[in-house]
Amino acid sequence: MEIAQGIHLLKVPIPDNPLENLNCYIIEGKNGWLMVDTGWFTDEAFSALGYGLSELELKFTDIATIIVTHIHPDHFGLAGKIKQVSPKTELLMHRFEFDMIDSRYIKFSNLQDAMTVILGHHGVPASGLPAMGSASMPALKYVMVTFPDRTLYGGETISTGIYDLEVIWTPGHAMGHICLYEPKNRLLFSGDHILPTITSNISYHVQSGDNPLGDYIGALHKLEHISVSRVLPAHEDVFTDLRSRINELIIHHDERKDEIRQAIADKPLNAYEISSYISWNTEGSTWEQLPPLHKRAAVTETIAHLECMRWEGGVKRITEGDSILYGTV
Repeated sequence: MEIAQGIHLLKVPIPDNPLENLNCYIIEGKNGWLMVDTGWFTDEAFSALGYGLSELELKFTDIATIIVTHIHPDHFGLAGKIKQVSPKTELLMHRFEFDMIDSRYIKFSNLQDAMTVILGHHGVPASGLPAMGSASMPALKYVMVTFPDRTLYGGETISTGIYDLEVIWTPGHAMGHICLYEPKNRLLFSGDHILPTITSNISYHVQSGDNPLGDYIGALHKLEHISVSRVLPAHEDVFTDLRSRINELIIHHDERKDEIRQAIADKPLNAYEISSYISWNTEGSTWEQLPPLHKRAAVTETIAHLECMRWEGGVKRITEGDSILYGTV
C-alpha cells in the first residue's frame, strides 16, 4: 500500500496472534530507504517482509536505517536478522529501550524473578505465581537480539534526504516508545501509542516507571495539537481523526478508573481482587478461566490505573506486611 509518494506500508504477519499483522513502513531516501518497525523473528515474517520489499524492487541491503518505535518482539524482533543480512543498516531506538535489551532478552531471569515478587505483593495467589510470573517468557524466541547503532531521546529530526521525521517521545506502552511525525504529508507514525480500535496495553511492571498510565495520558495530550492528515499505526489500518481517537482513549481510561472506584468503595482490596471486578474484553471467559498471560496483563494494567489514581490523589496505597492494598481517600 502506497501511503504517499515514496512511503509504503508492508503487512508483516504475526502468526497465531489476534493482532494478525505488524505494519512496517518503508520510506524513500536519497542514500537508502528507512524502515519503521520490523515484525517479529519468524521465518514467515522474514519471508513476507522480503517479498514486500521485492514488490517495491528493493532488497534488505537497500534499507539504510531502521527505527523501532519500541523493543516489544513484534516491532524489534527481526532487526537482528535484517542487520545480519545487511550489516551496514543502521538501527535507531530510544535510549530507554536500549537500556532494557540486556535485562529483557539476555539476562531475563532477574527480571522474571522481580516481576514474580511484584505480582505476589499485589495479591496474585501463590498457586498462580509461577505461571503468571513466567507468562511472557515464550516471546523471547521471537527476537534475534541486536543493539542499536544510535540512540534517541525525542526532539531529533531523522532525514532521509527526501523526508524529515521528527522523533516524539511517547512513554506509556513502553518507557522508550517513540512516534514519528512527517510534516510534508502531515503523517504520524504512531507505533502502539495510538491504534484505531485497540486500546494499547499500559502496564505497571519492573521497567515501567512509577506511573506508566500517567505518562501515557500525558503523551496523548502532547499529540493533540499536531496537524495530522493520517495516522499510521503499527497494527490495524491507517486512520484520519487523531483528536477523536485521543479523546476516545482518554474516556476509556476514565471509565476504567470509575470501575476501580466502585470496586474499592466498601473496603480496600489488592490489585488482583480489583482486576476480577473489571469488565475485560475476554470473549466470554470468566476471570478464573483467563490464561496466565491475559490475567497477568489484566493485573498489571489494573496496577497502572491504581498508581495513576494514587498520584492524582484519588486512592491511597496501603502496605500490610508484604501485601499492597488500595482504598478510597
